[in-house]
Amino acid sequence: MRQIAIYGKGGIGKSTTTQNLTAGLGEMGKQIMVVGCDPKADSTRLLLAGLAQKTVLDTLREEGDEVELEYIMKEGFAGIRCVESGGPEPGVGCAGRGIITSINMLEQMGAYTEDLDYVFYDVLGDVVCGGFAMPIREGKAQEIYVVASGELMALYAANNICKGVQKYANSGGVRLGGVICNSRKVDGELELLTAFATELGTQLIYFVPRDNIVQHAEINKKTVIDFDPQCAQAGEYRGLAKAVEDNDMFVIPKPMHQDRLEDLMMEHGFLGL
Repeated sequence: MRQIAIYGKGGIGKSTTTQNLTAGLGEMGKQIMVVGCDPKADSTRLLLAGLAQKTVLDTLREEGDEVELEYIMKEGFAGIRCVESGGPEPGVGCAGRGIITSINMLEQMGAYTEDLDYVFYDVLGDVVCGGFAMPIREGKAQEIYVVASGELMALYAANNICKGVQKYANSGGVRLGGVICNSRKVDGELELLTAFATELGTQLIYFVPRDNIVQHAEINKKTVIDFDPQCAQAGEYRGLAKAVEDNDMFVIPKPMHQDRLEDLMMEHGFLGL
């Protein structure tokens, strides 16, 4: 069983990328569980055709500790098992604790079955909070993929995430599997992301081009592969799925200093130059 966590700057498209990636793997016949680690509980919506998934924390609040697995896990596209950890009530508590509670509960309930090929954790934002770093810190995820684009703040967040991976790699088995570019059509984006990944000591595992059909699929509450399986973008997500499936490059990243990150941007003609 490969346990994979997807990180990246807020709004970079982690949930969209994760759901389309797992749809590609599911189409290949892989057995997958997706654990949404975002209080918004939107990590499985496209796989479940828009179903508002009952979160683990909401279920615990309403039902107490006597919860059955079928209450919190629903089957979606290609048989993908979907769970949303949820979060605390607004203004109260720590969302990171929800991730810890949910994963521990799933383990106790036997959700991590032997037939699973993959478990994906779609994790909110950056690794500045220990709760959100939990899939790395506790050794739940052995592989990390960082979603980024050619924008400075996306690369800043990706570099920061790699600092967290580096920190916990020294005490556990977690490794960086690569950078996924979710393109924003920035000038020189492919070259920049390739250079960025090389600087970190990893690879640009896939460049996902920008295509409005992704938004059309989301409006229809579906992944692209489910919405229009013959379109070019569906082929791109299948390509991403194959790249992850075949990946054998796992490294301890070498995050760069902020000055070097900005130099890298300038070398590729950004920051107004």
